[in-house]
Amino acid sequence: MLEQAVEHLIKNIVDFPDDVSVKSRENARGEMLRVRVNPEDIGRVIGRSGRTANAIRTVVQALSDHKVRVDIMDVRR
Repeated sequence: MLEQAVEHLIKNIVDFPDDVSVKSRENARGEMLRVRVNPEDIGRVIGRSGRTANAIRTVVQALSDHKVRVDIMDVRR
């Protein structure tokens, strides 16, 4: 459910929604959502001083009942 929610949020922010992908992984720290976007959209998703990225992380934590980490990266990686 979290993957779909994050994907929906980010696809409505970016210029290239077809390049957005969200993958979930479990690690020692808890769940991690890896978000990949087009390199031209990375600034839009992170926002000025990281405000948009922090807002996305806040929404994810509000939706989740456990610790979730959100990593934002471009598709070149």
